[in-house]
Amino acid sequence: MKLLIALALLAYIASVWGNLVTVRSLQEEKEQGIEGKIEEAIAPLKEKIREIETSISQKYPPVKFLSEKDRKRILITGGAGFVGSHLADKLMMDGHEVTVVDNFFTGRKRNVEHWIGHENFELINHDVVEPLYIEVDQIYHLASPASPPNYMYNPIKTLKTNTIGTLNMLGLAKRVGARLLLASTSEVYGDPEVHPQREDYWGHVNPIGPRACYDEGKRVAETMCYAYMKQEGVEVRVARIFNTFGPRMHMNDGRVVSNFILQALQGEGLTVSIICYIFYIYIYMCTYFKGNPEEHTILEFAKLIRGLVGSRSEILSLPEAQDDPQRRNPDISKAKLLLGWEPVVPLEEGLNKTIDYFRKELEYQANNQYIPKPKPARTKKGRLRHI
Repeated sequence: MKLLIALALLAYIASVWGNLVTVRSLQEEKEQGIEGKIEEAIAPLKEKIREIETSISQKYPPVKFLSEKDRKRILITGGAGFVGSHLADKLMMDGHEVTVVDNFFTGRKRNVEHWIGHENFELINHDVVEPLYIEVDQIYHLASPASPPNYMYNPIKTLKTNTIGTLNMLGLAKRVGARLLLASTSEVYGDPEVHPQREDYWGHVNPIGPRACYDEGKRVAETMCYAYMKQEGVEVRVARIFNTFGPRMHMNDGRVVSNFILQALQGEGLTVSIICYIFYIYIYMCTYFKGNPEEHTILEFAKLIRGLVGSRSEILSLPEAQDDPQRRNPDISKAKLLLGWEPVVPLEEGLNKTIDYFRKELEYQANNQYIPKPKPARTKKGRLRHI
């Protein structure tokens, strides 16, 4: 009897155990099925994450490694602009820590977006008219609209940027012991009466004309730099930059080269002044200031750009703009002697790169239903005529 009970009990236990094993097997199969479906669903997400991680690790241009003692903390005001963004590229690739400050009046985030997220780079939306508190070793002060249509749009703001803004940067340089470089301009010479222009030439400027907000603003900025150097011992440098062109130049810049390229690409007439003054083009390409003391008339530039673009646009004359300089040409002998610097970018090479950039910008903006138009400077009354 006991044996029968024991056998029955064993049979019952075996039955229950079998059921448990079956249930567990079913559960495991179900779980495996669910896990498989989940894995199948998230596989594209994992692939996307891998792509993003790869793109993040590869998106920055190559950066040189600098030791702590060699690496500088550098501030660039106006660093999202045409010239400033190229300078930021150069300093970043040299291994320095770069802080770009811009109020984006003419600067664009697109010009520096390839550095956003890098541990050595910081972008701050700030107007230099307001004080800035930051610890830096060097300051490149480039903040200011530079083309006539932009700086004449708000003359008082232009004056404030070049005076109060420069004062704020000099105050910062004094406080932290930083060296400051002021990006000045050939406009400090006005409509010069001496050719070529040397560093010791004082210029010929109309202090109340339409361009005075920029011309006199930069002259005051230079004066303040040297006053801070003499009185407070601040290390300053001043670079008088002539006309610039190259990739990242705003298509609505309103100056000669951008207007000609845009007009030629869009099949419109190329508008030049009735008096085709001799003009020096100071080329900014890639990451260095590069100039060329060659002189060209505006008409020569119009014909050259039309040929490089392959356009059949007519060349039309406009009345000259008020206070427009008739001739500019720097004497670069001091730069050659003291800095060992001389031009290296041929004119046509610079123009071709600029034309290629403008073509891409037009394609980009056409997809966004925006067609830019050249900005004319203020001119005296008169009619267009064919040349």
